[in-house]
Amino acid sequence: MIKVEIDQNKFQTLLEINTQINSNYEDGTRLLTKIMEYATNFSEGEASSLMLINNENNRLYFEIALGAKGNEVKKYSLESGEGIAGWVVQNNTSLIVNDVESDPRFHADISRKIGFPTHSILAVPLRVKDRCIGVLEIINKKDKKLFNNEDLQWLEIFATQVAITIQNAKIYQKVKNEVSQLKEQVLEKDGYHTFIGKSNSIMEKLKIATRAAGTDSSVLLLGESGAGKELFAEQIHLKSNRADGPFIRVNCAALPEYLLESELFGHIKGAFTGAVNTRRGKFEIAHRGSIFLDEIGDIPVTLQTKLLRVIQHKSFEKVGSNDTIQVDTRIIAATNKDIEKEVQEKRFRADLFYRLNVLPIYIPPLRERKEDIPLLADYFLSRFKKETKKQIKGFTKEAMDLLFSYSWPGNIRELENSIERAVVISQASYITPENFILNSFSQSHEDDYMGKTLKDALNLFKKKFLTKSLKANGWKQTKTARALNIQRTYLSRLIKELDIIK
Repeated sequence: MIKVEIDQNKFQTLLEINTQINSNYEDGTRLLTKIMEYATNFSEGEASSLMLINNENNRLYFEIALGAKGNEVKKYSLESGEGIAGWVVQNNTSLIVNDVESDPRFHADISRKIGFPTHSILAVPLRVKDRCIGVLEIINKKDKKLFNNEDLQWLEIFATQVAITIQNAKIYQKVKNEVSQLKEQVLEKDGYHTFIGKSNSIMEKLKIATRAAGTDSSVLLLGESGAGKELFAEQIHLKSNRADGPFIRVNCAALPEYLLESELFGHIKGAFTGAVNTRRGKFEIAHRGSIFLDEIGDIPVTLQTKLLRVIQHKSFEKVGSNDTIQVDTRIIAATNKDIEKEVQEKRFRADLFYRLNVLPIYIPPLRERKEDIPLLADYFLSRFKKETKKQIKGFTKEAMDLLFSYSWPGNIRELENSIERAVVISQASYITPENFILNSFSQSHEDDYMGKTLKDALNLFKKKFLTKSLKANGWKQTKTARALNIQRTYLSRLIKELDIIK
């Protein structure tokens, strides 16, 4: 082995990189790019790339590509053994090729397609525990110089640093995922949902919600049905100083007036027919916590006065009682209605609106934040894979394109149901466009779904689909579950929930 006289500047660079490797586990891509930049400069290369093996199809894909055609070259991939990079991976051996045109291993297609003439290549295997997982390449030494053994040894040193970075990133991601799963389990145990989103619009709203959480003022969440208003309500509570207190949810549109009053404020024994016991209301239960009043625009006008008093004086009386109860409850309300129009048309009290509208937050619909679709789709896919015990790896490009092109009138709730249905239907390793039935119900059954809520329409579809499958399989659940590629226990649960009768 040829000994290399250590250049002090290069040695200092290696120390800096090692420090970053051992202190920055999160931004692996940025660190890998920086290492490749140093490797390119040290080798006096015109371009460089880091390629990794995809174990599923045994192809090499460009993870990092630097140089004039870096972005273009990322569109391509190589089979194992194809080209000089493929040979290096297959043989787990470094290689210097100073005249690529005379080397039969050289694969000229990519170079020709991107318009980047290649004269020389320096390539070393990327190893993790002696197993080759990829390759580092330097393309064309500047001024048409030739690569030498010193260049090779430096690139092998950088390959070691890249391997450590990749290992650290994988370990970090694994730990991060495990922590995230534990948090999800804790949240789900307490009835909360995982907040998914990264779009600028949704992160901006989350910042506003976080600032609102630091106060005790009422918050009014506005937006279409299914956009995620309840999740924002949860975040406001969880980020507030009331996080250790109860978070109580009430759907104001789900109950008739006489029951809603009892639900919110409680009643005493004998207050009305059927009131056989004294009952605490949701406001009382939410003492020192938060109460989420969903669909506040549907609350009857007669109850709005009582609700206004709770906001103003923190007090109320149970149905049938004259005793005043004091509560310390933070109100978070939500509606998908044009609440200002409701006020103008006298269906909603103006004074109550002003009290609730102290901190209004508009939650944008999914069609206005499509960057969140892949995250949400992957999250729902992961959940329903576990429920159905299916080994689905992901979505085809065409399936994801379909998700992006659809307008999602039902927002996240519709996306969730669509992914669940696609998982149930799918018979392959990847979800395809054919597995989705978005806004394209067959004409012959279109009227069956008109006038129904999204949830009811989706349940109706599932009921019809499963009933047809059960009939085709002689109503044998084990056989039907096998035909649908789902667990029998999951099928049994759906049959019970959807009230499917033979």
